[in-house]
Amino acid sequence: MLTLQPQDLEITSLGPCTFTSPLIRLRDDGFLDDSCRIRLEHRVGPRYEHLDAFTLEEAGPRREIFFDPAKTCAALVTCGGLSPGLNNVIRSVYSELSYNYEVPRVLGIRDGYMGLNPKVGRPIVEMSPAFVDHIHELGGTVLGSSRGPEEPSVIVDTMVREGIDILFCVGGDGTQRGAMAIAEESRRRGLKKAIVGIPKTIDNDIEFVYTSFGYYTALEKAQEVLRGAHVEARCAPNGIGLVKLMGRHAGYIAAGAALASQDANFVLIPEVPFKLEGENGFLACLERRILEKNHALVVVAEGAGQDLLRSDQVARDASGNLRLQDIGLFLRDKILEYFRSRSIEVNLKYLDPSYFIRSVPANPSDRILSDQMARMAVHAAMAGKTDLLMGYIHNELVHVPIATAVARKKQLDVMGDLWTAVMRATGQPAW
Repeated sequence: MLTLQPQDLEITSLGPCTFTSPLIRLRDDGFLDDSCRIRLEHRVGPRYEHLDAFTLEEAGPRREIFFDPAKTCAALVTCGGLSPGLNNVIRSVYSELSYNYEVPRVLGIRDGYMGLNPKVGRPIVEMSPAFVDHIHELGGTVLGSSRGPEEPSVIVDTMVREGIDILFCVGGDGTQRGAMAIAEESRRRGLKKAIVGIPKTIDNDIEFVYTSFGYYTALEKAQEVLRGAHVEARCAPNGIGLVKLMGRHAGYIAAGAALASQDANFVLIPEVPFKLEGENGFLACLERRILEKNHALVVVAEGAGQDLLRSDQVARDASGNLRLQDIGLFLRDKILEYFRSRSIEVNLKYLDPSYFIRSVPANPSDRILSDQMARMAVHAAMAGKTDLLMGYIHNELVHVPIATAVARKKQLDVMGDLWTAVMRATGQPAW
């Protein structure tokens, strides 16, 4: 935030809006204009005075729009890992475009950005009411997903060939960087194409998105796993439950699930370095817990403790993300080795429910959020706004320039209420 300038929050427009929104026929009185803005910082006081000038454009339908709905074609692509709510986004984007704006052609892109590369050979889906009818009841994405970039010029060529005016890009920061490159290529060619990002991150680690769809479902399922691991630990002599949860750079799922379950004794997250050895190290603290209470539940985010597993080999996945070392298996082996050296017999159960958690259908809270984000994205696109991401702050949906949103990862505030509550619930040391 220290280097942010007010102009970094301004949204790019394709041009003047000359068409009257068809939503008027619905007697919709919720139209907004671009002067409607949400403060970035809702608190007041000397600490926040430097943020008074920072506001974000409020999301919502505009009375006048850029695209003529009857002549518009839109497409949607889902990229990256799965998250609960993806099918809800697909269905709501289609419904808003087709039923409310009466856009005649809405396309689904197969298997991420590769579906926009004709050499890959993925057929584009002509979405219909039958195609989206029951998909909101399913986990995953009916369009498929993949990681990795495609050449922006190839994607824009496909958009031109297929007559696609609007592209909705659903995914995390890697996906949104791809969307930004597509918008830049369109702009370079002088094309009037709207590129709108819908944030998808089960880790909840995109800036300006207080809560991403899928996060609360992840907490719900993760705390069920923690409850089971806690039962396993309590029902065995010197039982230890060790659960690894998703969270590459941010510990939101680990912290939130631990707080929801109220069973965890140790929560290890990327934002808080910890040491294994020594009197105040994790292993010694775990030993004291076992000797005193005869059981323990340890929750670790996948990105925690990576400094303990440093490797000379740096590998990246197709999206360019650093491949993490497996902290869960590492801790499992170190715990067993430590207690063996102390001649203390323990019963350790290790659980990694990551892929189960992200593949389930969304719960009601995430269904509502995914629907809202999808419909607001449609409003933005039809108004000719481009190169933007749907943000969510202070319970309001807003427009955020993609470049600003992906400039850095959002991480858990270790001085904030969530982590403070976790520390009080677990009683673990402040490493």
